[in-house]
Amino acid sequence: MDLKLFFNPTEVDVDKDATSFQSSIYINRHKMPDHEGMDMALIGLCEYRGENEKADVKSADEVRKQLYGLKKGFGDYGIIDLGNFRNGPTLEDTYLRLKEVCGYLMEKDIVPILFGGSHDLDLGQYFGYESAEKLVSVLNIDNSMDFDDDQSPAKGHVGTILKHSPNYLFSYYHLAYQSYLTDQKSIELVERLSFEAVRLGVVKENIKEIEPIVRDADMLSFDMSALQAFYAPAASNAKVYGLTGEEACQLTWYAGQNEKMSSIGLYNYDASQDSKDRKTAFVMSTMIWYFVEGYYHRKGDKNFKSNDYLMYEVHLGGEPETIRFYKSKLSERWWMEVPNPEAEGLFNRNRMIACNYSDYDLALKGELPDRWMNFYNKV
Repeated sequence: MDLKLFFNPTEVDVDKDATSFQSSIYINRHKMPDHEGMDMALIGLCEYRGENEKADVKSADEVRKQLYGLKKGFGDYGIIDLGNFRNGPTLEDTYLRLKEVCGYLMEKDIVPILFGGSHDLDLGQYFGYESAEKLVSVLNIDNSMDFDDDQSPAKGHVGTILKHSPNYLFSYYHLAYQSYLTDQKSIELVERLSFEAVRLGVVKENIKEIEPIVRDADMLSFDMSALQAFYAPAASNAKVYGLTGEEACQLTWYAGQNEKMSSIGLYNYDASQDSKDRKTAFVMSTMIWYFVEGYYHRKGDKNFKSNDYLMYEVHLGGEPETIRFYKSKLSERWWMEVPNPEAEGLFNRNRMIACNYSDYDLALKGELPDRWMNFYNKV
């Protein structure tokens, strides 16, 4: 694929310091760099027709200005900034172009990092998995559930994902929704489909308990409106209550560490609404930085048959009779297995569920973890 056909070069040039983020990556300025062998690809988005056509179409470059000035983190970077994505003649054309590019990059084991644009652009991100021949788990972080396609594409994109054909959605997780902004019917729909929704208060109460949910996802879609307006004044729907900047960075750090996570999108940033010191752009840039940092701290938690894992079999005395738990010696993270001898092909990769020690402790008391039962119902 000739990627330069899909991108406009960036003119952002901030920090010549050898220790800066900018000096540690390959950037599409006058010539598209070679992307072969790269780990991640930065993609600026300028498409806002799904929600607010008056938004600043140069918003992605404001994030770049903040990101480029940060110091390089851990690891040997293999990161390319492809530039700003060229919109299609119609909004639907933009989705399809994004689908093509994201699908291509993921086939090359390059993680797309999308930033800017309206939240409905995660449709292009999700469509990119269509040819991957696997079932996909989607993590959406937003202060409300966007199921209403009668309003705008940005208010109905999740409903579009749920109804999309062909259907390759295995799990849908929604974090940090605010009850007073969310229709109860949407919450009931998520529960009825054996998906999972966690309200803001639960996320903030103990964010470490949320890590297994992030670890189970293939794709992260993050609406900046999930943050408090203090941290994200340029997110159109941000409220007084929400995640802090530190909590948002913690979640993207978890996402980076997730071996399954193959794409991430940070959406709903309008630079024209940002503070003079570009507070929202700075928060977004640090979220990207923490994702990159998490990526280069991955422990290789994939082969559960290796000697890198301890296996614990808990006898429940009911149905199921036992549950197997696995603990990584490398990362000390936990998983539980859903036994299903008939599960082959698409379902097979989803038999291991990320969990915490608290789930293991619950099983020791003879109780079945809710997440185990939800997954069992699906497979």
